[in-house]
Amino acid sequence: MREITKERNEVMKAAVIMGSTSDLSKVEPAIEILKRYGVEVEVRCLSAHRAHVGLSAFMKEVNENGTEVVITAAGMAAALPGVVASQTVLPVIGIPLSGSVLDGMDALYSIVQMPSGIPVATVAINGSKNAAYLAIQIMAVKHPEIREKLLMERKEMEVSAEEANKTVMEKFK
Repeated sequence: MREITKERNEVMKAAVIMGSTSDLSKVEPAIEILKRYGVEVEVRCLSAHRAHVGLSAFMKEVNENGTEVVITAAGMAAALPGVVASQTVLPVIGIPLSGSVLDGMDALYSIVQMPSGIPVATVAINGSKNAAYLAIQIMAVKHPEIREKLLMERKEMEVSAEEANKTVMEKFK
């Protein structure tokens, strides 16, 4: 019998889709965090309303190329996360973006009100950093190297918080 070995150097892959180029500055922190964790990131600007054909074509690629998580960012009507979720069974994370007179509340309500069976995990308005961390946590289930990096970062956060507490306590002795 031949021995079958599986290499552990699997590509860790996520997609980030925004609805408009004006969203890029709000999405870049997520891209930076994902890359810092060694995740390959495919970034697209594809509006659910104005570029639906291109969005559907990209989603066909995403469904076949090893992508594990899709992060979507949209403001106002924020149809993008729901349209993406309707075209995949991969985890989809929606970032509601501010930018209208409703300051992101419209996007937040749009993203969290998905119909049963087509969920979109939703983070805070303009919460791209937490979208990246949620994507990393999802990938950590499969990739122990991401899990270890995440645990180390959490420990660093704890140490930093303890140091801040000591500074405050010293100030008000």
